[in-house]
Amino acid sequence: MAVGLFIDVMRKISASNRYVRDGLWATRGDYPLGSKIGGKTVGIVGLGNIGLGVAKRLEAFGCRVLYNSRSERPSLSYRYYSDVCELAAESDALIICCALTEQTHHMINKEVLCALGREGVIVNVGRGAIIDEKEMVRCLVRGEIAGAGLDVFENEPDVPKELFGLDNVVLSPHQAVVTPESMVGLSEVVTENLEAFFSNKPLLSPAVII
Repeated sequence: MAVGLFIDVMRKISASNRYVRDGLWATRGDYPLGSKIGGKTVGIVGLGNIGLGVAKRLEAFGCRVLYNSRSERPSLSYRYYSDVCELAAESDALIICCALTEQTHHMINKEVLCALGREGVIVNVGRGAIIDEKEMVRCLVRGEIAGAGLDVFENEPDVPKELFGLDNVVLSPHQAVVTPESMVGLSEVVTENLEAFFSNKPLLSPAVII
């Protein structure tokens, strides 16, 4: 979903789809061009299992991947940034994949969005409150960032109405991880964990208490 939102925003897929369906291609001519994906520098915030999966998919498109996470992962070739603002300044796009904690609440604030800049795109598949939503909306309306792909929002299911009229914003109703296949896989893991527990065997996905 994160990569899909990124491609959609960059290539203007949803916006150009509306343009054609509204009959505007015939009356107004060609729709403004989108941007290629290959060669873009993408900063990933949160390089856990989801973030790493996003990174590997972006590599296949020829993107340069940078990241911020709770700690550096020396085994990976991606460049690590301990400061999210510095990461944003070096990136064409930020993709948010981290969990919502006290530390990450509104981590993507005005300073980070300004560092991302007028050509920058933000994608969020983490949690809505990781981004200062009011500040993000202001930046989008004023053209201070180039676009956004959002699967999560700060006060779901309420979505800021200012976003509805913006063709450079793609919206999704918090379903990044939900597919029929993923739900079947989840039920299988639950079943196998229960079988392992009652057989005194190691769990497939034990809870880690921090």
